[in-house]
Amino acid sequence: MSTNQHPRQSIAWIPDLVYTGARFESGHALVCDTAGTIVKVVSASELTHEKKINLPRRALLPGLINAHSHAFQRVIRGRTEYRSHPSSFRGGLPPAGSGSQNNVDSFWTWREKMYSAAMRLTPDDIYDASRMAFLEMALSGITAVGEFHYLHHAPDGRSYDDPNLLAKEVLRAAGDVGLRIALLRVAYARSGFKTEANPQQVRFIESDAQIYLKNLESLASDVRSPTVREGNLTHLALPHGRASDTAWIGVAPHSVRAVPLNYLNDVIAYANQHDLKTHMHVAEQPAEVSACIEEHGRTPVALLQTEGLLSERFTAVHAIHVTPKAVRSFAETRAMVCACPTTERNLGDGVVPADEYLKHEVPICLGTDSHAQIDLLEDARELEYHLRLQKLERAVLSVRSPSVSEGNSGDEAQLLFECATVNGARSTGAPGGALEAGRPADFFTVDLDDPSIAGASRDDLLPAIVFSLSRAAIHEVVVGGKPIVSEGQHLIQEEVVDRFNELQKRLW
Repeated sequence: MSTNQHPRQSIAWIPDLVYTGARFESGHALVCDTAGTIVKVVSASELTHEKKINLPRRALLPGLINAHSHAFQRVIRGRTEYRSHPSSFRGGLPPAGSGSQNNVDSFWTWREKMYSAAMRLTPDDIYDASRMAFLEMALSGITAVGEFHYLHHAPDGRSYDDPNLLAKEVLRAAGDVGLRIALLRVAYARSGFKTEANPQQVRFIESDAQIYLKNLESLASDVRSPTVREGNLTHLALPHGRASDTAWIGVAPHSVRAVPLNYLNDVIAYANQHDLKTHMHVAEQPAEVSACIEEHGRTPVALLQTEGLLSERFTAVHAIHVTPKAVRSFAETRAMVCACPTTERNLGDGVVPADEYLKHEVPICLGTDSHAQIDLLEDARELEYHLRLQKLERAVLSVRSPSVSEGNSGDEAQLLFECATVNGARSTGAPGGALEAGRPADFFTVDLDDPSIAGASRDDLLPAIVFSLSRAAIHEVVVGGKPIVSEGQHLIQEEVVDRFNELQKRLW
């Protein structure tokens, strides 16, 4: 990366190719102002006095938006890949219909292993684990994350003096890595319908909706405070509970299993009143659907729809075990779905019916969820590949989506790339997702000579990136016009990895 410096002037990033949303353009530059906002994408020949940053043999694309993350779960990667026994359950048996009562390893047995790690993390540990997850995201081209945060209390269940201490550790970690973050504060009231309390969930529980909303408001106020974040902040609240485009707050009722209906109504009513994004686990497991029918006489999606809780601000995470009527409910209310294929395949959750969602024009975004793997382009390609295995066909989404023209692989790649960018931005409220004037200069570059995409032409480069790119091909990552990754290395990578290694030694 070479530069010609002109202090206090706009910056022109000049790669070989720039992705403009429909195609790659050669001989173009992305120009941003000193605040890190995109001014224009223009022919390099039209540049005048901008500071020029040349990026030879690079393609430049908008930063990826990771819409669903549990950052602390990075500590259990590789440590749950064995069969467990139902006797490992504490605080009651797994839900009926989960399979775990028949010595089948499943989401529910994995969950107990995850809980055992969550119970041992200190605030500093959560900071270090979150930094590691966010570092890996940055190295893979992710520039913004929706953090579904449900660790609130000390391991004994008592509140910290600051009830948002752990959320602030996650926010601090994202800020130190340089990612934008939507802190989706989770409402979690119970273990489940007719389910005895699980002692390993005491760090999550806020049993009263008013307590949850009080703590949510306190966190939003602190995020808006200049004493919490660096930069030029104002005291005026912007949409989605933010005072900057660096960090903001949303709500996240965990699931119909964990939140009673009256509590759920209060939380979503508050979110709608304050224009906050709402994320919720929905129909991830058949046992969750069965329990909801037992309690409410309706499936989770039918419950949300009939109670008027679905809207364009609502993102249903997973939404795997759904009916055709449920798909239509999402379409009619303009709600979104967040698919997490790398986690869903790891947990054996099932296959997101992305073909049906896209046929009904339900937008899909993507998340790395449990961080079994952090590579959002892998999640994008698996959205298609899981359906190929299930249906014994190829190019499934090309056939099902009205926006994909027959015989054009570039259109399907564009659709999947939009899931990882534009749709993620809409779901989380992130300001990026596309390289357009007025949006922040959040982008990543790929090495055109990397073996994983070498030989791709301009016309088939996007399919090569979506279906084949290695993370090692990502060289620069820029957020708000500021590089956080250069030549494939993050600015604080060594220290983050060293501290995470020490954490893992203590935990395991």
